[in-house]
Amino acid sequence: MVRINRVYTGGGDGGETSLVDGSRRSKADLRFEVVGTCDELNSVFGLVAMEAERLPKHEDGGTRATVQRVQTILSMVLTRVQNELFDLGAELACVPSALPEYMVLINEDQSKVLVDEMDAWLEHIEPLTSFILPAGHGPEAMLHLARTVTRRLERAVIRLKEHEGEASVRPLVQVYLNRLSDWLFVLGRWVTAGLGHDETLWQPLGKRGPESGVADRIRRLYASDEDFKSL
Repeated sequence: MVRINRVYTGGGDGGETSLVDGSRRSKADLRFEVVGTCDELNSVFGLVAMEAERLPKHEDGGTRATVQRVQTILSMVLTRVQNELFDLGAELACVPSALPEYMVLINEDQSKVLVDEMDAWLEHIEPLTSFILPAGHGPEAMLHLARTVTRRLERAVIRLKEHEGEASVRPLVQVYLNRLSDWLFVLGRWVTAGLGHDETLWQPLGKRGPESGVADRIRRLYASDEDFKSL
């Protein structure tokens, strides 16, 4: 059982900190970049959960069953993946050959669950006919952010492998992160559909027409304020 009596130790004041095996490295080391990005991603998952809880549960005096469905599923999957990300962060804080024997590592089962869930969500959303923009009313937007941070973590893992060698990270880690990014994309689409929201479709530059901006509207708004004050 983990028991933490105090957080501050002063051991990292000089810019170094310890890996799981006790070895010391600079806090700017690529491995700590990976661990820190994993921690950041886990924090974004916390924001997704917060936004999900903020969804209005009632509308026009009635209960919104769709919101309850979305909140229930998000609560279940987010907590599970946050735990998996914590497992992953602990694993990445050391080279695989030096990991403690008692540490249980994520495996193919976790990736398979992500795929199974994606397949289930895809049964209830329309196929894409265009790319979509990272937008939304709450948890959807945060899920897009989580997806992009996942891709950044994946890139950091690849950089670490290129720097320290193939044996520096288990291949399953990279597979899991690749699945997780796709999972977040599909989950975001399912949440959007489940809440009855429209996706924001990307319009190519050639179809958007000339760009005029909002400068004239800004000037008219302030002119209207001045006219109102003069009354």
